[in-house]
Amino acid sequence: MAKKTKLLLLARKLFSAMLSVLHPRRSSQSPPLSTTSSHTPVIHHGTSFPPPSTLAAATTVVVDVDAFLLRRSDNDDLFPYFMLAAMEAGGYLRGLALLLLYPLLHLLLLPRAAAVRVMAAAAFCGLRAARFRAGRAVLPKWLLEDLAAESFDAVRTAAAAGGRVVFVTAMPRVMVDGFLREYLFGMENVVVVAPEMEVMWGFFTGAMEDAAAGELVEQEEEGVVGLAGSPEFLDRPAARCCKEVFVVSSDEKRRPLPKNKYPKPMVFHDGRLAFLPTFTATLAMLTWLPFGAILGAARLAVALTVPYKYSTPILAATGMSWRLAGDRRHRPSLPAGGRGQLFACNHRTLIDPVYVSVALDRQVRAVSYSLSRLSELISPIGRTVRLTRDRASDGAAMASLLAGGDLVVVCPEGTTCREPYLLRFSPLFAELADDVVPVGIAVETSMFYATTAGGLKCFDPLYYMVNPRMCYTVEFLEKVDTSLAKEGKVPSVDVANVVQRRMGEALGYGCTMLTRKDKYLMLAGNDGVVRRSADDGKSAAAAEVVGKEGNKKSDEKSN
Repeated sequence: MAKKTKLLLLARKLFSAMLSVLHPRRSSQSPPLSTTSSHTPVIHHGTSFPPPSTLAAATTVVVDVDAFLLRRSDNDDLFPYFMLAAMEAGGYLRGLALLLLYPLLHLLLLPRAAAVRVMAAAAFCGLRAARFRAGRAVLPKWLLEDLAAESFDAVRTAAAAGGRVVFVTAMPRVMVDGFLREYLFGMENVVVVAPEMEVMWGFFTGAMEDAAAGELVEQEEEGVVGLAGSPEFLDRPAARCCKEVFVVSSDEKRRPLPKNKYPKPMVFHDGRLAFLPTFTATLAMLTWLPFGAILGAARLAVALTVPYKYSTPILAATGMSWRLAGDRRHRPSLPAGGRGQLFACNHRTLIDPVYVSVALDRQVRAVSYSLSRLSELISPIGRTVRLTRDRASDGAAMASLLAGGDLVVVCPEGTTCREPYLLRFSPLFAELADDVVPVGIAVETSMFYATTAGGLKCFDPLYYMVNPRMCYTVEFLEKVDTSLAKEGKVPSVDVANVVQRRMGEALGYGCTMLTRKDKYLMLAGNDGVVRRSADDGKSAAAAEVVGKEGNKKSDEKSN
């Protein structure tokens, strides 16, 4: 009986959620806005931005995020953000469902508010609320790129003068709150007025509750200025609190905000999609996927079986290319006498060591803190040495490889970074050899990112393979003398910083002190440490023996 009652309650809740898509409800968290204002706002239609003196004198600025702050001013242009939430949090089938639903919204001529609710229901219904991190990990990158420079300057002028900023949006709070607070204006006098997604038993029902703005903007307060990009803003309760409303034409805000003007640098972001999924772009991606899977399998077969000098032109013909860059476009001289050589490269994807091997036309040994069995199985450079995060054992394992004459590739950052930044370099590599060759790596993909923080890492190489076009750029820099750090005469941290700085100058990347832990705390809510099994722990200890066995493939691939 209890089970039957529970099912009836669930059915009733779902039916109520479906009705709320077309019949919105106000949030019960705060009282609705009173509409008994004794004044009518002064509306400036189709004007340019308000003068700085008006913004500086405003006590509160009410900002229309969807049509004023973002360059996408059309009503339909919220679709890409809902598609990002659907695909990155719910998968490709959910994205396909939203794609098929989208044309129906136009055929039914639904009002904008109802269309937004339908897209929200398709994107969120059934997702576990506690696991939804796309609002912080995925969407901020695309929202920042869509930010209008002129609109941002106007809001910043008001905020700098001490005015309170009230952001109003039709998108759910879980999609935009992280962007507005963490990347745009992380200040106490910022308020976000956004609908709340209804949660039942830990899952999103798909229904949205209207945002209540009554306690956010006082009716009697003078100097409340509204910034809008569409006349629809005037129908919102928050607009009725304004003394003046400036409806800015979309022609006045076509310039994107340059990346060097971002309030907070965009260093970390997650998600597989490397493009903004508009309707046509998403349709093209889903159409490409079956062909991309076949092409990816063919590329993988060529990479595993054909020597480098033949596989390079074959793969380039399929769109999978690489190039050697830098002022000195040559391979570094390798030590004689059976001595090994250490290469330190920045970390862009899991297959960085593969392209270092291709550029050298020699087999290399890669060391990694975590690697899936699938990635190791399809690697063309043999078995990867697994590190244990124990400084003494990891140093001994890499020193053993170098003593055995291996070409060792290490990524001192410890994790990947997609944006043009270098994370803090771990100094351990500077204590292992007399010199190190810095290697600058850059990657361009057209459809999918080959890295993830919250997804399945074993699919990283496969996502790279199914891209229509991609290009790896490898640049060998001058050797850096690390003998003094090896002997303990200078701090290894200083040498690691020198290598990081030279690599940043060569690539044009910014140097940071951020770490793997910072990345995973932001994107995945954990410290990024993969718990190891007993079998994995034996890999580093047996590095010397495995090193000899793993190089049997070297002559075949090089010749």
